[in-house]
Amino acid sequence: MKTISAKDLAVSDFHNALLTSVAPRPICFASTVDKNGIPNLSPFSFFNCFGSNPPTFVFSPARRVRDNTNKHTLENIIETKEVVINVVNYAMVQQTSLASCEYPKGVDEFVKAGFTPIPSLKVKPFRVKESPVQFECIVKQVIETGVEGGAGNLIICEMLLMHISPEVMTADGKIDQQKMDLVGRMGSDWYVRASGNALFEVPKPNKQLGIGIDNLPESILMSKILTGNNLGMLANVEQLPDDDSIEIFKKVNVDLAEIHKRFSNDTITLQLELERLAQFFLEKNKVAEAWKTLLS
Repeated sequence: MKTISAKDLAVSDFHNALLTSVAPRPICFASTVDKNGIPNLSPFSFFNCFGSNPPTFVFSPARRVRDNTNKHTLENIIETKEVVINVVNYAMVQQTSLASCEYPKGVDEFVKAGFTPIPSLKVKPFRVKESPVQFECIVKQVIETGVEGGAGNLIICEMLLMHISPEVMTADGKIDQQKMDLVGRMGSDWYVRASGNALFEVPKPNKQLGIGIDNLPESILMSKILTGNNLGMLANVEQLPDDDSIEIFKKVNVDLAEIHKRFSNDTITLQLELERLAQFFLEKNKVAEAWKTLLS
């Protein structure tokens, strides 16, 4: 493994190493105005949500690496203490990238990138109509992390209003992650699209206490078939299936019954085939069936 410190590389090279390893990152498409009301629109991927009560966001317009200057977004925020954070989905990613161009101060990126400005209700900066979710925020604090090129400026915001497009909502009023079709920022010119097969669910333990990998049978722990993710799913159950349910499943599942019939005299192959079938069930998020297979 290669080990480096920030001082081992040029700032631009280390910056790229960070962005390609800490990824994907959500995108804050920040809309601001200066003291004269002139709009500015720019994307930032040093961004996330850090609390819900009060709803708190932090993003960082870092000092430019090449010439150690500040972004217009930061200058506007210092002047007005207001910002609208717009999320970015796939349908608008190319225009969003265009808005990241270093246009001279006073140039309206809404116009340059072809976005539609719509008035906010509580702050002066405009919202981006094309964004599926927009947050009107006031700026509570700006923390400067350094004075050299690449240093961050942590802009801590409190959300006043959240606007959600009905096009990305379910019938019961929740946000549909697939309809959102968000994009995340990677390193260099790379992005990632968070929809389709790229999305998967991992059930949270919540109040349930999983048995833990340390309580898995040794035969499962030593498996050459099951992966670390597979073991994690198996270890996230609260209790193992009982003998009766295992026997019933062994009789009703055709594939399992066939494996036992074919390899009853070959315990090594039997174990491998059971693990392969269990892995198939795990890939379908059928953890109970996987356990019944392994314990059969």
